[in-house]
Amino acid sequence: MKKAIYPGSFDPITFGHLDIIERSSKIVDELVIGVLNNSAKNSLFSLEERVSMIEEMTKDLPNVTVSSFNGLLVDYMREIGATINIRGLRAVTDFEYELQIAQTNHVQNPDMETIFLTTNLKYSYLSSTIVKEFASYGGDISKFVPEPIIEKIYKKYNVI
Repeated sequence: MKKAIYPGSFDPITFGHLDIIERSSKIVDELVIGVLNNSAKNSLFSLEERVSMIEEMTKDLPNVTVSSFNGLLVDYMREIGATINIRGLRAVTDFEYELQIAQTNHVQNPDMETIFLTTNLKYSYLSSTIVKEFASYGGDISKFVPEPIIEKIYKKYNVI
């Protein structure tokens, strides 16, 4: 059984994230969306809010679960029995960074493999940072995130 994890902060989840989730759920038996609790980052949404939003957006994918974790990805993968790490790539600059992380993780856990999925071209520019930037100024984010999340994001910036 192929169990994979798609880790990230997902602050907030975007159409690009959902594209990677849907596509990777078709190539593994079980996909865990691992929401990283990074205390060094000042997140827009709490860990619980991010997990809840992702659960809502992936409820129709039967082999997808959502959980949160602290610490090193390699440790969490051992804990949950996952051997595949899914990463999305938007550009060459993503690849350079992600390759370095993948190689480091593989040194720490030789049983771990990283699969890179290229982002759908229509989302190649998209990041959670861009979503937050637009939202903070009241910009239209409907092309970036699912409708149920839009109001939640605007509320965080007191835009509505």
